[in-house]
Amino acid sequence: MKVLLIGGSGYVGSHMAQHLLAQGHQVTVASRRGEGPLEGVRYVVADAAKNEGLLEAAQGQEALIYLVGIIRERGDQTFRQAHVEGVRHSLAAAKAAGIPRFVHMSALGAARGTGSRYYETKAEAEELVQTSGLDWTILRPSLIFGRGDEFFGGVLKGLVSAPLPFIPLIGDGSFVFRPIWVGDVAMAFEQALKRPGTIHRSYNLVGPKEYTFRELLLLVRDTLGSRKPLLPIPLALMDLVVPLISPLPFSPITLDQYRQLKMGNTADPVYMRNAFSLEERSLEAELPNILSTKRLVGA
Repeated sequence: MKVLLIGGSGYVGSHMAQHLLAQGHQVTVASRRGEGPLEGVRYVVADAAKNEGLLEAAQGQEALIYLVGIIRERGDQTFRQAHVEGVRHSLAAAKAAGIPRFVHMSALGAARGTGSRYYETKAEAEELVQTSGLDWTILRPSLIFGRGDEFFGGVLKGLVSAPLPFIPLIGDGSFVFRPIWVGDVAMAFEQALKRPGTIHRSYNLVGPKEYTFRELLLLVRDTLGSRKPLLPIPLALMDLVVPLISPLPFSPITLDQYRQLKMGNTADPVYMRNAFSLEERSLEAELPNILSTKRLVGA
C-alpha cells in the first residue's frame, strides 16, 4: 500500500515509517523539513498546520496516517495548529487526492472539558475525523516508551538525574499509567490499514501493565543506579508553583502537562487486543535501552 505519513519525521513517525517499510508498504513522509534518515522512504516538504504542500504530497497515495502532535506550545506551534488545523487540512487533502483511508493518532484521555488544551484539541480533531466521510480509524496511545522518547528518556530521567539530593515526586505519586512500547504502536497502525473491521472504530492503545507515577520514577531511578530518595511535593504547593513557572522557557513542566499527570493515563486493553496482534513489550525490557547511560556514581 502507498502510505503518506504526515509528521512522520518525529520520534513515533520514524518508528512507524521503518515498520511500514518492513511490511512492504511504499512510504512517503511529509514534514516541514522534508528530510529524514531512512533509506527507502520518500521525504517531501509539507506543513499541515499552514496547509502547504499537502495536496502535492497526497497525490497517488492510498492511505494517510496523521501523526502530528506536540506536548508543549512554542511560538506559532500551538495545540490548535498542530492538532486541529493540521487535521482539517489533511482531511481536505485526502479527499481532494482521492485517498479513502485515514488513520489518526489521537491520545488516550482526549476529551472535551478536561481543562487540558492538549486533550481538548485532540478531541476536537477526533470529531473532524469522525465526520469526514472517509474510512477512518482513530488510535489513542497512552504514554509511548522507546528509544528517543521525551517522557521516560527526557522528563523522568531528568528528574532522577537533577543535581538534587532527592527526586521530587508530585503528591504521593498515585496517578496510574499504562505505557505502551512504540513498536506496538507502529504495529497497531499498520494492522489497522489492513483490517477492514477497524474502519469507523476508535481504539485505546495501552501496554501490558499499570504503574503509578511513583513506581515509574522508582523504575527509572533503579535502572540508572541511583539511590536518591523520593521526596513528595504536596499537591497544594504544586498547584501554586506550576502556574507561576509554566510560562518560563526553562520550566521542567507546563500547566497543561501537570493537569495531564494528575489525571493519570490508563485503559482496559481488551478491546485493543481483540482488534490487533501486538507484542506488548514490557517497559522493564526497554528501559535500559531508553536511558542508555553510564550508571550514576555516588548518586
